[in-house]
Amino acid sequence: MRAVVLVGGEGTRLRPLTFTTPKQMLPVAEVTMIERVLAHLAAAGVEDVVLSMGYRPDAFLDAFPENRAAGVGLTYAVEPEPLDTAGAIRFAAGAAGIAETFLVVNGDVLTDWDLGLLMAFHRDRHASATIALTPVEDPSAFGVVPTDEAGCVTAFIEKPPRDEAPTNYINAGFYVLEPSVLDHIDGDRRVSIERETFPRLVADGRLYALESDAYWIDTGTPAKYLQANLDYLHGRRGPGALTPDAKEVAPGVWHTGLGPVVDGEVSQPSLVGDAAFVAAGAVVSGSVVGAGCRVEHGVVVKGSVLLPGSMIGPDAVVEGSIVGEQAAVGEGAVVRGLSVVGGGQRIEAGAVLDGQRVPQPA
Repeated sequence: MRAVVLVGGEGTRLRPLTFTTPKQMLPVAEVTMIERVLAHLAAAGVEDVVLSMGYRPDAFLDAFPENRAAGVGLTYAVEPEPLDTAGAIRFAAGAAGIAETFLVVNGDVLTDWDLGLLMAFHRDRHASATIALTPVEDPSAFGVVPTDEAGCVTAFIEKPPRDEAPTNYINAGFYVLEPSVLDHIDGDRRVSIERETFPRLVADGRLYALESDAYWIDTGTPAKYLQANLDYLHGRRGPGALTPDAKEVAPGVWHTGLGPVVDGEVSQPSLVGDAAFVAAGAVVSGSVVGAGCRVEHGVVVKGSVLLPGSMIGPDAVVEGSIVGEQAAVGEGAVVRGLSVVGGGQRIEAGAVLDGQRVPQPA
């Protein structure tokens, strides 16, 4: 089985983190998002993946110079211009010579979906395309997908008002496609699979969908990215899912790599990365402290993610927030309320951020 993974977007909702790093290259509990997606595909029997790239493809090429990651071989397809979802799929599949049934995955979705079950359902229904569905409380920000008793999709409604949605099952961003679907995608313009391709298949009775309440999260916003990290810490992804080289050094406290230096207090659930330093008098709880981070004396880090190489100055507070790679929070500063500090940024001593992004996206 082969798969196309869509990683070409600019990650605008996650700015400023994505000013410096493509969304799928951001770590989730110390493993890049794309590697977690690829590992899930490998577990389902996928051996080869085409990365459909657009924004900052160099980051992926540099990260995987041997064209292999998380147990799968990699092929790269760099769009000459943005082609939207269906256009990107057609371009990537054509570049890789895909001529058999294949999977398509949005690279910013983390899930425990049983992809083998999805593929078996697709084959059993002799479908042209099959969509994985997941339930949400508010479907208004997604594509809503009502089906009949056999799983045949009866409509594809993109982002309906909440009170008008016929179901709360939405497009989960995982598809099984027959190569014949590519023939219905124009190759010389932007084409949305949600707004053009799927509705056309619905009209022909060739689009099916399968529901599951398995874990699923779209990591595309700061709130969801933070949640995705903390879900691993809280065991919501199942036993053994945290990080391949994580060692539990105390109940609910993990270290990675050769280990950090921890002189302060780290309480469960928390993950502290390789070569990080937590000074005496610092307190870390319910957080991810990335590799090479430095947490100085008197610091309090709670319910937050410190990306690799960031530095938190003495007596600073980081609560419910994200600090980007190589960023620095000055002495006595407060970063709270889902604030996001971009990679390489400097927060002045004594500053207070509450629900702010630095730098502020345009």
